[in-house]
Amino acid sequence: MVNYNGNLLEENTQFLDHQNRGLRYGDALFETMRMVNGKLFFWEDHYLRLMASMRVLRMEIPMDFTMEFLESKISETVEANSLSNSQARIRFTVFREKGGLYLPTTNEISYCIEALPLKNPFYVLSEDAYEVELFKDFYVNADMLSTLKTNNKIINVVGSIFAKENDYQNCLLLNSSKQVIEALNGNIFLVKNGVIKTPPLKDGCLNGIIRKKLIDILGKIEGYQFEETSISPFELQKADELFITNSIAGIQPITRYRKKEFGSTVAKELLGKLNATARLS
Repeated sequence: MVNYNGNLLEENTQFLDHQNRGLRYGDALFETMRMVNGKLFFWEDHYLRLMASMRVLRMEIPMDFTMEFLESKISETVEANSLSNSQARIRFTVFREKGGLYLPTTNEISYCIEALPLKNPFYVLSEDAYEVELFKDFYVNADMLSTLKTNNKIINVVGSIFAKENDYQNCLLLNSSKQVIEALNGNIFLVKNGVIKTPPLKDGCLNGIIRKKLIDILGKIEGYQFEETSISPFELQKADELFITNSIAGIQPITRYRKKEFGSTVAKELLGKLNATARLS
């Protein structure tokens, strides 16, 4: 079942057409969230990011788009898919209503909610081999639009095809200044001699929710120095650890980049704290 503008529809129902602005121009935003036993992880952060992104794109926010209203619609969708007592992956998509060419005829929006089952109720650290490479065919602009979770993800699509063709589990993206900014599906963190780094938003990385949560966690624990600073590709092979973060996997350790293999000691420690934070959110 899919929720379209508050109405539950069968999955194969045709409720979008060729005039949809998300299809025509990528004029859309989305949030991907984890829900466990009816509880959304970090819902307030996702909601605030969505509202801020809609304002940046000059979408009209409906009066009923409160946290409580949207949470209730997500819960209805989860219940309709018989996932209320398990764990689900939620995708909440907002797109501008059809009409116009590049210039829209309205800034009103519609929304769509999807729910799919997940295997684990909480974040689990994968022990599988996870090799990455730089994706250098195209670069990400270092601007505010790159920090938003829009439907304009063609570089992520092409990069994913490149990774599959070359037997990598993921790729790292560069901005136009050739700085490492993120992975194809999440933010990147680098650990070296007790210093943990992640790129700043000004470099063009996604304003990720788990990124934000880990920054908060690192500000409250001792033993590590945290830096929000640009990362050069030359730093990658010198690192002790590299890991990727997103709202579904939580923390994904990178085990190999070129000739360098990495551990996951810090990733394991942070994962436990992230799970504890998720339970309290």
